[in-house]
Amino acid sequence: MTINFEVLHKDIAGRCGKLRVGSKTVKTPVLLPVINPHIPLITPKEMQRMGVEALITNAYIFYKSSRFRDAALESGLHAVLDFDGVIMTDSGAFQQSVYGDVEITNTETVAFQRAIGSEIIVPMDIATPPGAEYPNARAELDITMERIREALTVIDDGHLAAPVQGGRFTDLREEAGRRVRDLGITFCPVGAVVPLMESYRYRDLVDVVLAAKQGLFPSSCVHLFGAGHPSMLALAAAMGCDVFDSAAYALYAREGRYMTTHGSLKIGELAELPCACEVCRTHTARELGDSPDRERLLALHNLHVTLAEIARIRQSIQDGTLWELVDERCRNHPRLLSGYRRLLTRAPDLVAQDRVSKRRFFYRGSESCGRTEVIRYHRTVDRIPVGKTVMIACTEQDTPPGDGFDTVLRFKPPFGPYPPELSETYPVGQSEIPEWDGDMVRAGCVGIRRLVEANRESAFTVVAGEHWLPVFEQELKDTGVQYGTI
Repeated sequence: MTINFEVLHKDIAGRCGKLRVGSKTVKTPVLLPVINPHIPLITPKEMQRMGVEALITNAYIFYKSSRFRDAALESGLHAVLDFDGVIMTDSGAFQQSVYGDVEITNTETVAFQRAIGSEIIVPMDIATPPGAEYPNARAELDITMERIREALTVIDDGHLAAPVQGGRFTDLREEAGRRVRDLGITFCPVGAVVPLMESYRYRDLVDVVLAAKQGLFPSSCVHLFGAGHPSMLALAAAMGCDVFDSAAYALYAREGRYMTTHGSLKIGELAELPCACEVCRTHTARELGDSPDRERLLALHNLHVTLAEIARIRQSIQDGTLWELVDERCRNHPRLLSGYRRLLTRAPDLVAQDRVSKRRFFYRGSESCGRTEVIRYHRTVDRIPVGKTVMIACTEQDTPPGDGFDTVLRFKPPFGPYPPELSETYPVGQSEIPEWDGDMVRAGCVGIRRLVEANRESAFTVVAGEHWLPVFEQELKDTGVQYGTI
């Protein structure tokens, strides 16, 4: 009995995989809906029929309730919740961070979680808020690590999760990742990030998650605590998060908020329901808003939308189109777009994790120039064999002229030069570029410059249309390249 994680498909840092928890297997990325046994808007059994394979509940809520504590100790958590899938329990650390104290110790909560049959057990970590200063963040990280090691004296069969803390400080997050890695724990939640998401600090979220992952094993299963809004899940998956949990589907429903992949709307503001779930196809917007069962119906819709987005992310990872999905989702909010652009600044570090071949490259504007596929191509362009005289035809014509040159290369922005023989191969052959623009041409010039610098003994001539020639002259100055017009 243990937790194992197997990666089957990759795209950017996102992974589709199998999370094996004891004898059960869960597809990742996966959403774990949060269940409060006192107020379940949707029962776990209903969730299972909707395709939910795993859920999370709070062990401290069970511990504080004599009704649920005794039932769980006697019959087990799965029987009480009537759920056959994987059940993860949180320790009460969230309550501690919000309310200041809880009436349970670290070893007590770990032992209690084991006694009620939890399959992924979380110790009483310290959830350091983003506003904490460095000395406090370091001290609380040390306490969290002590508690993880203490928990290992109670749970030593591989079912313990090891939260990665460190506040907003990336060096502490990376250190925490290394310290967790050294303990050999597979399931690693990145904790205390809900305040970042609640305040739309997605740039900081990207920094924190990537720092934690830099310290962890590449094979670690990464859980992003408290992430559950469909609009940001693609970005989180691209960072390399495999597991998400959230009560947002229910919390938003209580506030009359209707989730979509591009944000949330008050149900009273809607004239139509732009969704294909059963709730939306059997109610009008007014009927849903006026229904005495509105809260439950909204929760059902919100969960349907979130589960559908998780499935869409898994498919995009298998197709190699996760960048396109991230681009689409992050243009729905300026702070999400800022997080996307932050992720692009880390693309050089993500190249090694990304897959080499994909279904297509679809250019969606200047951000596409910084994607991993473009960076990888620029790193390998110097492998193109060239003769003493080389012409790079920077034109959209299919058959550029090339008489009198030893080597004739074509040009495909934002990648750069390529031999005509590779015109049907990835990435130049499977790239969808609606129309040339200045950003993509300048990105392609990076490829030309690298090829020229790798072949100083060769003479290069760039030929281009008069409209584009000034761009090439500006970007390739001091390279010794000659120019001509087409």
